Amino acid sequence: MNAESPVRAVVFDMDGLLIDSESLAMESLVSAGAELGYEMAPEFCRSMIGVPADRCRTLAAAAYGRGFPLEEYFDLHEVHLRRLVDGGRLTTKPGAVALLDALDSQGVPKAIATSSSRERADHHLQLAGIADRFEVVVTRQDVTKGKPDPEPYLKAMAALGGEAETTLALEDSTNGLRAACAAGLRCILVPDLVQPTEESRRLAHRLYPDLHQVIEYLAVANAASTASTA
Repeated sequence: MNAESPVRAVVFDMDGLLIDSESLAMESLVSAGAELGYEMAPEFCRSMIGVPADRCRTLAAAAYGRGFPLEEYFDLHEVHLRRLVDGGRLTTKPGAVALLDALDSQGVPKAIATSSSRERADHHLQLAGIADRFEVVVTRQDVTKGKPDPEPYLKAMAALGGEAETTLALEDSTNGLRAACAAGLRCILVPDLVQPTEESRRLAHRLYPDLHQVIEYLAVANAASTASTA
């Protein structure tokens, strides 16, 4: 695999990559804790970004002890997040719509591989106005193992009829990056709230500040492929 490999399919992460939901999730994690009388440190909330729900519960239990009301807290988090989202705070990330338009113009199929639930994914994509832009949406309920396991990416790629050599993954978190790389995909990292680690810098095929740069990458990769076969 190299930088000149053509891109014939793209699998997107959703939260923090396509839609600006991670900042809202941080806000709701803090406010849900406050409602229960707990001060949730921003650093702790940030540690749950891009992490499957069961792992988030493990982190919360370890941080706040056995008496912490886990289920009530995460139920309240969903309520607070829904209030923020339905209040008009949810937007797409810079370059997201332009990238989807570019892929459509090239006939490149697109999928989402998210750690969110089906209900949340459908709701957020609808509100963001991009629900109809993807052939496939793989949620945490569609797999037996979530990220960083490769299953979400393998399932999304297979549904698109893609191959690892020519499928591009787009992620904002280290866990998602691990999953994509374990599936054999090249993965471009576009960080959101969590800054790239030394590991993520090593794993990422490219590291870009926003999705506009991905459009440029596609143009170069596919142009190089066309030139090599001319």
